[in-house]
Amino acid sequence: MTSTFGRNIRITVFGEAQGECIGITCDGLPAGMPVDMQAMKAAIAKRKAYGDDSTETKPEDIPHIISGMTGGATNGAPLTIIFENKKPSGESPLIFRPSHADYTAYTKLGGYNDHRAGGHFSGRLTAVIAALGSVLREALKATGVHIGTHVSQCGDVRDDDMPETDVLDIMEKLTAVENKAFAVFDDEKGEEMRELIDAAAEEGDTVGGVLETAVIGLPVGVGSPFFDSLEGVLAHLMFAVPGVKGVEFGMGFGFGYLNGSEANDQWVNEDGAVRTKSNMSGGINGGISNGMPVIFRTAFRPAPTVHTKQQTVDPVTHEEKELELKAHLDPAIFHRARIIVDSMTAIAVFDLMLDMKRDIWKGAF
Repeated sequence: MTSTFGRNIRITVFGEAQGECIGITCDGLPAGMPVDMQAMKAAIAKRKAYGDDSTETKPEDIPHIISGMTGGATNGAPLTIIFENKKPSGESPLIFRPSHADYTAYTKLGGYNDHRAGGHFSGRLTAVIAALGSVLREALKATGVHIGTHVSQCGDVRDDDMPETDVLDIMEKLTAVENKAFAVFDDEKGEEMRELIDAAAEEGDTVGGVLETAVIGLPVGVGSPFFDSLEGVLAHLMFAVPGVKGVEFGMGFGFGYLNGSEANDQWVNEDGAVRTKSNMSGGINGGISNGMPVIFRTAFRPAPTVHTKQQTVDPVTHEEKELELKAHLDPAIFHRARIIVDSMTAIAVFDLMLDMKRDIWKGAF
């Protein structure tokens, strides 16, 4: 089992939800990149619970950088960030919770895995992704690349769509939701989504949702055909986010309803720059960025911990039995996951951009 990703940068996530600490190490970062601790803490705060829309547990997340930084900037050594864990109280018996990783982890690892609160499979570990992502997002901003996400859908309620081609409009909308606890373009739609979340919580249930992300300012040429396509690397990291069960780029599955003449993005000359009239391909052709905004969506399943009776099997006897979980309810996780999607996007884009000429980073830091 491995918890490492990357080619030009190599990141490794380590720790368990109720172990001594969780952490991340990133090797291969250019030296001299600023590390803004306030921006890091702000990013980490976005994954915390807010009001009645999220779980009642609110652990204090304080990042500690133990290597790779000198004088507020990366120093060329591996950057390592850790978070100390709050010590658990009491024992945590092994149970196979429906749609959790309890059974698969137990079977794959021969029962040696730390199963407490999900162990290494817990969403708790996304804190370290948010921490590293804040560093990479700031570095990308210095090169003119901006990343942002909004809540696109919950149940049958949809927010306004991301503009397809207008970079200024996208920037304006993403800036407006950057610091919202519930990041929707249309606040009335946001309230309708919250009503759905509250209704599910009243029943001891949970709801899923869809996030929509844009990467703007990405130069032409990021990505490769086949195995290192921009879509492939982004999708690889999106599916590492707990709860993600679907990813689509541009029109995505909507292409199944169109003819080629309707689906093509036609080329135009816009003030000397090659652009497309539409952006149905989501800013990517042949696995390579085409200079248009990269737009994709991630679908999150409802959190699997619910307060209704469900069926499971006993870990020892394999006898069927009834299970009623008493753990804290998290009626919605997708709105808190937007910072993780942004962070994973930054990791993917940063790694792929290092394939390009190194002078793209000159003068950026």
